[in-house]
Amino acid sequence: MKDAYQNEFQKEKKMLSLLFAICMIWFVGKFFIFGLKASWGIMKLLCTVIFFPVILIGMVVGGLMYIAFPLLIIGGIIALVTSHS
Repeated sequence: MKDAYQNEFQKEKKMLSLLFAICMIWFVGKFFIFGLKASWGIMKLLCTVIFFPVILIGMVVGGLMYIAFPLLIIGGIIALVTSHS
């Protein structure tokens, strides 16, 4: 009789462990997706506010004005078209 209760307890323990593992994978996956979205937003901000102007200034200082100016015009047109106002 005692073995039957122990066997049933072992089955419940395995089922709870499996449920815990599934929930843990779901939880970690949600945080992973959140981290990807947050890092993508931060990279977009860094690229548009810091990297693109620094690259354009470096091109002008380096004597590549004929390349930097059209890139600036194209970037301005894209920013004007995609603005939400």
